[in-house]
Amino acid sequence: MNKRTLNYLTTGLLSLLFAGMITSCKHDDDEQSPPVVTDPTFRGLEPTYTIERFKVLSIPTNASGSFIWSINDSIISNSSELEFISPKANAYPLTLKIGSNGEEKIYHSKIIVTKETVTLSKYIAKVLDFRPAVGQFMNEIPEYIQGNTTTDMIKKANSSLVGSNSTMVSLGGFGGYVVFGFDHTIPNLEGRDFKILGNAFFGNAANDPRSGNCEPGIIMVAYDKNKNGKPDDNEWYEIAGSEYFKNGTVKDYSITYFKPDESKVPVPGSEGWQTDIEYIKWQDNLGNTGFKTKNTFHAQSYYPLWFTDTSYGFRGTRLKDNFYDQSGTGTYWVGKSYDFGYADNAPNNDEASNIDISWAVDQNGKYVKLPGIDFVRVHTGINQEAGWLGEVSTEVAGAYDLHFRNN
Repeated sequence: MNKRTLNYLTTGLLSLLFAGMITSCKHDDDEQSPPVVTDPTFRGLEPTYTIERFKVLSIPTNASGSFIWSINDSIISNSSELEFISPKANAYPLTLKIGSNGEEKIYHSKIIVTKETVTLSKYIAKVLDFRPAVGQFMNEIPEYIQGNTTTDMIKKANSSLVGSNSTMVSLGGFGGYVVFGFDHTIPNLEGRDFKILGNAFFGNAANDPRSGNCEPGIIMVAYDKNKNGKPDDNEWYEIAGSEYFKNGTVKDYSITYFKPDESKVPVPGSEGWQTDIEYIKWQDNLGNTGFKTKNTFHAQSYYPLWFTDTSYGFRGTRLKDNFYDQSGTGTYWVGKSYDFGYADNAPNNDEASNIDISWAVDQNGKYVKLPGIDFVRVHTGINQEAGWLGEVSTEVAGAYDLHFRNN
């Protein structure tokens, strides 16, 4: 696991994150370091900066050179722009040193963190999008009623996931996703920062004690840097879980599902009905084709009925299949829990359902340093049929900030 390179305060300030990129300059012994260059518009720091807790304070310098941001004797950043967030109301003395080759300029200020003026919640505040893939719980969790539109179903997902009394939505097979946000920025502190709830559990009869009903979903996170209240395309980063850098993980996998002719699909009790049947055809960008099956437990359409297109698809990171037939006879299928970094991958009371923002990477797999996050996107990360259990489908049952306290 890649450990973050941020520095954290050690005396009474362990709950703060001061995000900034740590850089270093290396020069040959006979090469002169460049002089300090500051933008003529930079006149130093303000005497004080005031920010509410759980909000990010950005202090740009528009300067070049080496940077040392510190509070008391603790270095908190080496970036030209400081991004500061705190979950605790307090006052912190701030010092900035800009220097190179022995020349140094020093600036002093103070950051005052105040209690917010509105009531915040540690739980999901809104669902922005809900686009599930096909699956046996489709049109049931949440329930589709004839005439419902995409907007209606997003509202239903919102009702299911917002607040402390959240229930559950099913994302269906590979690629199905939900996007949700919080009413504050979840700070990127030391350790794990937020939890995503699901319906995973470990089976008592499984050979591996960390196997059972584990249907891992890929997690994307976004920090609303431009403060426009929505996750922009260039703000999304993937949480690099335990499988991200392994050969079995496909980074740019895409799949297309084709709408079935429901009039030609057998129903329970009809002639020709089997334990499961080939039902919804799919094809991917690797040249593979197959079917999502229909089973005796769910007779309704597995294709989202509010989608009018005859096919639709998804693109994203796909994980290696994690379900296997432990019995050897098809009677007992179990899904192995991956070590960390995925939704619906471990029970809600397990550490593996907690996520560290410092695991976020860009599209090139390079770790990024975010001050916090405002939005989360989860999509089903597996494309597999698990025997009579049906498709592997990630379920999301809520999420919350692990650092949030009311005072």
